Amino acid sequence: MERVDISQLFHEVERETALIVGRKRMTLRNCLPQDIIVHGNPSLLYSIFRNLVDNAVTYAGEGVAVEISADEKEDFWHFTFSGDGVGIDKEHLPRIFERFYRVDKGRSRSLGGTGLGLAIVKNAVLLHGGNITVQSSIGKGTTFEFSIKKT
Repeated sequence: MERVDISQLFHEVERETALIVGRKRMTLRNCLPQDIIVHGNPSLLYSIFRNLVDNAVTYAGEGVAVEISADEKEDFWHFTFSGDGVGIDKEHLPRIFERFYRVDKGRSRSLGGTGLGLAIVKNAVLLHGGNITVQSSIGKGTTFEFSIKKT
């Protein structure tokens, strides 16, 4: 565990995903404040943000706008990661954080998905003292809200 600048970490994710985000004609809006500092595992924290961006790129659809923002509240940073993509049917929402669960099994396999990304995200958030929820509507998009303890 060490001091991690989430703002800088997300800039790295943006840089690494810029080509594929551009190919999908997506907009990735970084509304994070500068100097979001937490005490945590850099690799696990990176996996939270990278997996959420990768999922948006893979499943949200072309031309989607995705936004990430954060608010500081007491001992936590609260993050909102939302996109106006295709959305997830409500029947799948209770299970999307399960290991190996895939909403569209045939499509996921063809795209190389393993069903581990959101399980990794949830476990990394929990290991950093936070919590994660998801809301989604078909045709309107998906929003992940999660918190990470500062220290």
